[in-house]
Amino acid sequence: MRLYNFFVFFIATLTLAFSVHAQNIISSNGISSFGDLKYEENFNNLDYVNVNAPKGGEISFWAFGSFDSMHPYTRKGRAGAYSSIFFESLLESTADEIDSAYGLLAKSIEYPKDRSWVVFHLRDNIRFSDGTPLDAQDVLFSYELLRDKGLPSFKAVIKKDIKSAEVLSPLKIKFVFNEEVPKRDLINTVGGLPIFSKDYYLDNKIDFEASTLTPSVGSGPYVLETVDVGKQIVYKRNQNYWGKDLPINKGRYNFDKFRVEYYADYNSAFEGFKSGSYTFRNEASSKIWATAYDFPALANGWVNKKTIKHGNLSPGQAFVFNLRKDKFKDKNVRKAIGLMFNFEWSNKTLFYGLYERTNSFWDNSDLTAVGLPKGEELKILTSLSNILDENIFSEPAFLFPKSNIKQLDRKNLREASNLLDESGWLIGDDGVRRNSNGETLDLEILNDSQAFDRIINPYVENLKQLGVNASNIKIDNAQMTERKRNFEFDMLVGFLSTSFTPGSELEQYFGSASADFSIFNLAGVKDEGIDQLIKIVRAAKTRQDLNIAIRALDRVLRAEVIWVPQWYKNKHTIAYYDMFDHPENLPPYDMGVLDLWWFNKSKSENLKEAGALQ
Repeated sequence: MRLYNFFVFFIATLTLAFSVHAQNIISSNGISSFGDLKYEENFNNLDYVNVNAPKGGEISFWAFGSFDSMHPYTRKGRAGAYSSIFFESLLESTADEIDSAYGLLAKSIEYPKDRSWVVFHLRDNIRFSDGTPLDAQDVLFSYELLRDKGLPSFKAVIKKDIKSAEVLSPLKIKFVFNEEVPKRDLINTVGGLPIFSKDYYLDNKIDFEASTLTPSVGSGPYVLETVDVGKQIVYKRNQNYWGKDLPINKGRYNFDKFRVEYYADYNSAFEGFKSGSYTFRNEASSKIWATAYDFPALANGWVNKKTIKHGNLSPGQAFVFNLRKDKFKDKNVRKAIGLMFNFEWSNKTLFYGLYERTNSFWDNSDLTAVGLPKGEELKILTSLSNILDENIFSEPAFLFPKSNIKQLDRKNLREASNLLDESGWLIGDDGVRRNSNGETLDLEILNDSQAFDRIINPYVENLKQLGVNASNIKIDNAQMTERKRNFEFDMLVGFLSTSFTPGSELEQYFGSASADFSIFNLAGVKDEGIDQLIKIVRAAKTRQDLNIAIRALDRVLRAEVIWVPQWYKNKHTIAYYDMFDHPENLPPYDMGVLDLWWFNKSKSENLKEAGALQ
């Protein structure tokens, strides 16, 4: 009997070993969607940091509008700026790679070659800011919390992609993915979920879905110091931060404090910067950048003004249609409205030539579709020819035509008029277009920014020349948040941002299943061809295949005219009081002000002596 038991054990062990070998189990310090990781297991620090950067001092920023919550993972309330900084994730991406993530809370991961599951091995010294340990139970709790009570877009993705989660030991947790979903990026996705304290939520009977000004306990490098609702937030360094000596954190999180000042509009925010109320400004207004940086603090050399080139994608800023409205279901209507936005005039007259026109969902990269489809991209599109518009194959990738330097381009006006005529929106004696039911073609453009008046108002004037009953509807940012969430708009300014390695987020932004609930799918896109292309993008096994699939998706998305694209710039335009330093060579995908920069004490003292700061 003893010999038999030994034989059974031996066979079982051999079988398990063979099974593990057969699955090609990979153990690593991180994960890459394609190819090898840049940083090996025992790397000392990230290449782009200054490991000797001093710790200390304060940096301050501004934010627009107001806030009434410090909980960024619920639909209720408007979360304060940077309120997700309290929380860390199992893995963290770097600013010099586009496909990789490395262990943060996790010291290593295990997964099979097919990426059907993953085991995270947690570090044994992790502590929340209240001193309590973080372990695998907290990870499981956080996953289940986001799955059951998180934002609808979170819940949808998690439920669709993840089959199960199981704690294997206090420092080990396993996630198993659903068989039918592409798995290329799922380890990155799970590894990027924020981790909350199970004990904090249960002991204090916290409702995760409720808005609150008391942030949940996290494990991150900063904690909340003070909050003044709608006015100011101050974050301070967690002096007992568990991860300060990790290789991935060396040279990072150098400020003792950072402060956020809230302003009602861009102009008052700029005046605050001029007077020294806050110390760092990433300038979003081309007019201010071109004409207003002539104040005493700059002339005295107290303020630095810089442009820093970056390699990021365009943020996808655009006037976004609400396709849930019947009047916008006709593509001709959307094209006609889009033709009335004169970017060339706006750029010359309003933006001082600082911007490029956005045309693609992947602008500022080689992922944008150009010309007619060909090669492997054409093969992908041909496989879906039964559900795609035939114009995809016969016309170049869609571009809104260039306009002349006059505000109203007559050629585009004529083309837009013809499109609306074809769709049955005819001009009446009062100059307003109506359909066969006598309904006017109304277009409300929601606007919560005074700075955008100078852009929207000329657009409205052009639209009225077309016969569209257009208006610039001014609302505050709280109303904007609520109306976005409830899809109560005709058109608004949104950001349909993408990534170099898109995955499940595409379903949140453009998938049919998300159209009725996802705040990210602003347009309410429901299109079978786009759904199928998203699947092809997610299933791509190589970078080359992914790039080709992205171009195909970009082509079809643009052909649907779900937006009137606006503009972007391939550089940061920044100004800051001369009391901060940064690494000589900043990484291509993140300027890293809060992450990589540091406080220069001697420069700060010089500014104070000169009376530069309040």
